Amino acid sequence: MENQNMNILDEVNKGATMGMDAISYVSEKVSDDEFKNVLDTEYAKYEKISERVNELYSNYSAKEPHETNAMNKMMTWYGIQMKTMTDDTTSKLSELLMQGTNMGIIEGRRLLNQNPQADESVRNILNDFVVMQEDSVETLKKYL
Repeated sequence: MENQNMNILDEVNKGATMGMDAISYVSEKVSDDEFKNVLDTEYAKYEKISERVNELYSNYSAKEPHETNAMNKMMTWYGIQMKTMTDDTTSKLSELLMQGTNMGIIEGRRLLNQNPQADESVRNILNDFVVMQEDSVETLKKYL
């Protein structure tokens, strides 16, 4: 059970750090001030989730929760660079972030469904993470 909780927290933290990475890479290309503010707000939400994971993780392990590795960070950066080479409009940037966020929602829902015995505090963070991402998609849709 403890291992299950650690695995869930690791996955949430990886998703949060990947979200922060993607937003920081995309933000470099944003010229719309309103969209930039939206991204700053979304970044802060991911950061808050990661902080919550770190606080709870110490209940299960003396180690730090897993984050995205250097290869994944590079792949994310490269993917964003390639997909925005000819189109870096706000619409395109919003689309890219939505695609990544949707992958996070799918993984999060899968974790919720497959781990009903996880500790309530772990499930709460996971659920909050998924709901936050679902809200993010709704926010990003306005910029397509």
